[in-house]
Amino acid sequence: MTRSAASHGTEAPGTERTPRVAAARKLLRRAGRDRAGRFLVEGAQAVREALDGAAVHELFVTDTAAARHPELVGAARDRGVRVLPVTEKAAAALSETVTPQGLVAVCDVLDVPVASALAGSPTFVAVCAGIADPGNVGTVTRVADAAGADAVLLAGDTVDPHNGKAVRASTGSVFHLPLARDRDAPGVLGACRDAGLVTLVADAAGERDLYDPSTAALLAGPVAWVFGNEAHGPGPELMAAADHRVRIPIPGRAESLNLATAAAVCLYATVAARA
Repeated sequence: MTRSAASHGTEAPGTERTPRVAAARKLLRRAGRDRAGRFLVEGAQAVREALDGAAVHELFVTDTAAARHPELVGAARDRGVRVLPVTEKAAAALSETVTPQGLVAVCDVLDVPVASALAGSPTFVAVCAGIADPGNVGTVTRVADAAGADAVLLAGDTVDPHNGKAVRASTGSVFHLPLARDRDAPGVLGACRDAGLVTLVADAAGERDLYDPSTAALLAGPVAWVFGNEAHGPGPELMAAADHRVRIPIPGRAESLNLATAAAVCLYATVAARA
């Protein structure tokens, strides 16, 4: 018996050609995730969050990672998760990072219908509308979670929130609040309005100043913040569909703020208005 097999019981470590590893590798692509209804979660912190808040089916783990995080391996086994020892090369094949951590979990996708995400009289949600960068989707989700939002809605052609980069950028926040996806972006805004939320599009040319007292009064009530595509914004259809367009004043010489920074400013302005 090899040392790897001994450290994990009687099961020899899987390689990148092992059927379960090969099947999990397909989840690195959106088409594979959509077909299977599952996605990959990599790294100790993300796996810990997944074990606390998601349906986890398998945990691939190297000898080194098992020795470093025995509590996660034990927690996975306690929850009935199949723990599969793998070689370092197999773990790297499941990873999208430069330095794989040797821990990769297979989880059910997290998104729910928009109606479910907006159930229960929400007072504060974030809408990602056509955002293309998975890092931005993950960061907006993280900030929304930190700011106490009730849900994150992904409208139109927004990137998959189960993309590995998006999951990593969220630092576990994808497991903390409801996520909902719908390609009908105007329909998502309509659903927000039906749920009693005032829809606000973050726009550099908006008619409302974020720091105007009247805007603060608006933010004290139930609102849905809409953040659009990095290059083109939310588009004219959503601009027209929203109740208000809100600009962040830029007194300095910078041309603009990047999307994630603008989202953080807007979401925390909402927190301040409710303090």
